[in-house]
Amino acid sequence: MAFTAKDVQKLREQTGAGMMDCKKALTSSDGDFEKAIEFLREKGLAAAAKKAGRVAAEGMVLATVCKECGVGVMVEVNSETDFVAKNQEFQKFVADVAEVVVKENPADIEALGACKYPGSDLTVTDMQREKVLTIGENIQLRRFVRYDDSGMNVAYVHMGGKIGVLVKLEVSENLKGNAAIEELGKDICMQIAAMRPQYLCRNCVPAEVLAKEKEILLAQTINEGKPANVAEKIVAGRINKFYEENCLVDQPFVKENKVSVSKYADRVASEQGGTVKIAKFDRFERGEGIEKREDNFAEEVAKMTGK
Repeated sequence: MAFTAKDVQKLREQTGAGMMDCKKALTSSDGDFEKAIEFLREKGLAAAAKKAGRVAAEGMVLATVCKECGVGVMVEVNSETDFVAKNQEFQKFVADVAEVVVKENPADIEALGACKYPGSDLTVTDMQREKVLTIGENIQLRRFVRYDDSGMNVAYVHMGGKIGVLVKLEVSENLKGNAAIEELGKDICMQIAAMRPQYLCRNCVPAEVLAKEKEILLAQTINEGKPANVAEKIVAGRINKFYEENCLVDQPFVKENKVSVSKYADRVASEQGGTVKIAKFDRFERGEGIEKREDNFAEEVAKMTGK
């Protein structure tokens, strides 16, 4: 009995098995759908759908800059356990996904999933499903950013993929590829990894965030017993502290905390005979914002032993 590509797709949707396994199952069963499902179940290949519902909050963040084209990318791919994040097959998958982002410039995660996977006839989503089966855990493409080749892109990965940072520097023509500026970029990346700035500069802070912060600071100051006209002036000073804590360019530079990040960058650029401006940055922390399941170990043991 012959089968079509639609049959393969239908079998994949019902079982969660990989495309190649579904083709093999339909071939072995002469196109009989029920026998194909039975074949996959016997081989233990119909488990991917069950795995897809499990929480994936581990994995890794990869930030990299393409040596050939200068494009910078950062991706986060999640797995269920940190053990899998150290698996070479998983790490290669993450690196290949980053390569796809560099070359194809997808608009979003859905578009990324539809891109062709390197060295294969499968899409990225197809290969993701294959990895769920071969690695044995739920694997999810979570997010990515891509910086074009303008200026200088600098990438940094902390603790084997727990944190990734990508920074774009606008530099004068004579400083492109300059080793000292490259080092400056790495230092800025480490600043971002350690100090978690929320915004690039003061102008980047949303008006509603600033208004709320001023409201809180004003209430605090009045509660301290200061009269309203004095409180306004005190709040103005405390807002500067808010900027120093939350805006990258205003933060004290971690390697030399008597100067701000922007002042330090200006100094390095001047020493090299050019100009540097921090244009933008992104910071990914693995699993941030994902609600992790809290396992009760004693309860699990009791269930297994029947006690």
